[in-house]
Amino acid sequence: MAGEYSRELSVKVFTGQCRLIELGFRQGGAPGLGLRRMLVDQAGALKGELTRGQQKSIQTDRVLLTRGPDGEVDIVRRIYRAFVEKRQSERQIAEELNTEGILTDLDRLWTRGTVHQILINEKYVGNNVWNRTSFKLKKKRVRNEAEMWIRADNVFPAIVDRSLFDAAQNIIQMRSVRLTDAEMLGALTDLFSREETLSGLIIDEAEGLPSSSAYRARFGSLLRVYEIIGYRPRRDYRYIEINRALRQLYPGIVQSIIDGLESRGCVLRHDGDLIMVNGEFSLSVVISRCCRIQSGSLRWWLRFDTGLQPDITVAVRMNAANQVPMDFYLLPGIDIARMKLKLAEDNGLALDAYRFDTLEVLYDLAAPVHLMEAA
Repeated sequence: MAGEYSRELSVKVFTGQCRLIELGFRQGGAPGLGLRRMLVDQAGALKGELTRGQQKSIQTDRVLLTRGPDGEVDIVRRIYRAFVEKRQSERQIAEELNTEGILTDLDRLWTRGTVHQILINEKYVGNNVWNRTSFKLKKKRVRNEAEMWIRADNVFPAIVDRSLFDAAQNIIQMRSVRLTDAEMLGALTDLFSREETLSGLIIDEAEGLPSSSAYRARFGSLLRVYEIIGYRPRRDYRYIEINRALRQLYPGIVQSIIDGLESRGCVLRHDGDLIMVNGEFSLSVVISRCCRIQSGSLRWWLRFDTGLQPDITVAVRMNAANQVPMDFYLLPGIDIARMKLKLAEDNGLALDAYRFDTLEVLYDLAAPVHLMEAA
């Protein structure tokens, strides 16, 4: 019950945050150079500016972004004009600002990366963009695809002209368009040979190199680029790519199970991630990624969503390459005592009783004629 409550609360909070973003309210984070956070009450009346570190104290209050001091606004506009009109690089702009003793909004020296972030941030043309990254409990921060972003356009006062902003984006995009795949990979290889390590921040800080976002757009992900140039991060991040591929496979696997049940005359009803079969029992589907441990043996970890409480869990074990299902386990809910279950290549008689090479057994058992015979 506690797990189910936590899951539902998480969904409700995220939905509420998305709704507030679409209404033009700010959801956390520093405002940035040239902008300030303004507190408003439930009726929209201004209550005052929030300084760095201050937070709202009333739940119904909201936060908007508003124009900051004229001096900071002038610096932001100066950065855009220098980049677009004078064709100065981010590095040149940063060095010029540092020479004049101008600091960032966090009182730090300018770098190529901090200038680049100002040039690509849509808040300077009045757009509210959220969910670019996800950082959930006990999970690593991940960068979301653009289609997952939540946005509302023209909800803040723009301090940069739209045509100037678009011109800056065009210059940034043309950097990689002019380069072939081989040239981009060669430049990244040279950077790796100098730095002996790579990351999105290191790439963004490198002079004369396309941004990390350009590499993602061209090759699909930074991990894919690392693999091509022969760089292996100290931490093995291949599981991220595997998990992404498995998430893409999941709907197709579930649909194949649904098709198999319906072909046997089963009547199905969907209740979220649960599939109700003939009004008699519920089932859910989980996919288990194959991992190779240090000894060379294969292992599969099954993680059950106990909040669903299905009568039967269909556990799909992927093959060693994590490309196609290897076999299936039909696990009755009454036998699931833990949220996690580790499977080896051979699991003994107890679990082998639930293992099947195909799902024909499930289809036959669920067919209405078999249910009537059982009754």
